[in-house]
Amino acid sequence: MSTRRALVTGAAGQDGSYLAELLLAEGYDVVGVVRDPDGTHESLAGVRDRIELVEVNLLDQDALAATLRAHRPTEVYNLASPSFVPRSWEHPVETAEFAAVGVTSLLEAVRAVGMGRIRVYQASSSEIFGEPAEVPQTESTPLAPVTPYGVAKAYGHFIIGSYRRRYGLHASGGILYNHESPRRPVDFLPSKVAHAAAAIALGLETELKLGDLDAQRDWGYAKDYVDAMWRIVQRDEPGDYVIATGELHTVRELTEIAFAHVGLDWQAHVKVDDTLKRGQAELHHLVGDAAKARETLGWQPSLGFEDLVRLLVDSATARLTGS
Repeated sequence: MSTRRALVTGAAGQDGSYLAELLLAEGYDVVGVVRDPDGTHESLAGVRDRIELVEVNLLDQDALAATLRAHRPTEVYNLASPSFVPRSWEHPVETAEFAAVGVTSLLEAVRAVGMGRIRVYQASSSEIFGEPAEVPQTESTPLAPVTPYGVAKAYGHFIIGSYRRRYGLHASGGILYNHESPRRPVDFLPSKVAHAAAAIALGLETELKLGDLDAQRDWGYAKDYVDAMWRIVQRDEPGDYVIATGELHTVRELTEIAFAHVGLDWQAHVKVDDTLKRGQAELHHLVGDAAKARETLGWQPSLGFEDLVRLLVDSATARLTGS
């Protein structure tokens, strides 16, 4: 049996599944917390027979403590949270429960079980900066969230720091900027664009509706970002880290690269739909400075923006053609 065991909440999601694969490759026993342990969980298909899946209510501190006692992890990665930001306006209470209260419940469970032997990673987000006071953002940039998701994540970020200071808990936060992969649902913009480019090239669709083409994001590759999570937890000193590429790209650039990859002129197929714009909740100039992660963790992105977009399009094409 491995001497290292990790518990990953949200294990069936994009980040959770890539993290499970990384941890297995590093020799861990992995326990994944999911909503339905008997479900198909397509993202975990490659490792399903090598990890144990359990169901536990993250808002139930006693149930969490019991799970920790039963499985005795040395590391806990809390990735369970609604992640589609616009939807947080539709379900603000649920967002607050899981992204804020759930974090506190987990920390209390860790404290009850024996915090000296458990290291905790909390998935934070660039959305905590909202309308940023400075560009680029670092670990010391003031928080100014503007969405329910960002506000809830800010609470989680603060409570991790509070428990670290008051109790000496080995708890760290990764302030992750947008990160994508073929495992992202098409609700997310890069996957939506990649799917449309592939579908139009295959003659399955004819147009793509988008909102603000000038909106900018700092987009990275999810596998790189879960590597950063693991590196953060391995540090003897807990702390918070910005994980980002440090580059801003527009929706227009994203679209142009995706359509060009399948030999199409994006302007012939893309229609602007003002109802898709995020209005006052639209966030601008969110771009991270990952200098601390580079210098302290030895981390850096392995996949550039253009290659990431092409990867998404190729994956979408493969799904649509069944290849």
